[in-house]
Amino acid sequence: MSEVTQLLSAAAAGDRQATAELLPLVYEELRQLAAARLAREAPGQTLQPTALVHEAFLRLVGGEGLGWEGRGHFFAAAGEAMRRILVEAARRKESLKRGGDHTRRDLDPDAVTVPELKEDLLALNEALDRFAGIDPEAAKLVHLRYFAGLSLAECAAAMGVSPRTADRLWAYARAWLRDAVGPEA
Repeated sequence: MSEVTQLLSAAAAGDRQATAELLPLVYEELRQLAAARLAREAPGQTLQPTALVHEAFLRLVGGEGLGWEGRGHFFAAAGEAMRRILVEAARRKESLKRGGDHTRRDLDPDAVTVPELKEDLLALNEALDRFAGIDPEAAKLVHLRYFAGLSLAECAAAMGVSPRTADRLWAYARAWLRDAVGPEA
């Protein structure tokens, strides 16, 4: 049993010291996961990977009922926490109170404009919520693959399915979400 798995078990049992020792061991992996997730966000994102990691970790260990079944489950939960944080930030940014109806303009007219990314996090989140009602297993695979950054083999192991089944679910989920979000996504 790895040190991370032992600390996860101890933290689940209520050991605050284990929780404190856990962050330094998983920090770099969580930061890489956050940086990869933020790289896919639209320009103008104000959240930094470090802040995203800290907020996600606080959400993971701040509540009661910690109980991760291992390293993969912990990172899947971290990916889900990061997704929720980013969705909340996107909703706040889009709200009228925060100037959601305003468009950003460069002060320098000669400045090179950056094309907008075609990914719309809120549309993806809504489509993923609908998809979870249709096929929860495939939606879980999307969460593990897209938000937790796991490989297909790691997803298959975490879900208890064969790699071929995970591959089929991934192809199906990608096609369904592409159709739901739109061809431009």
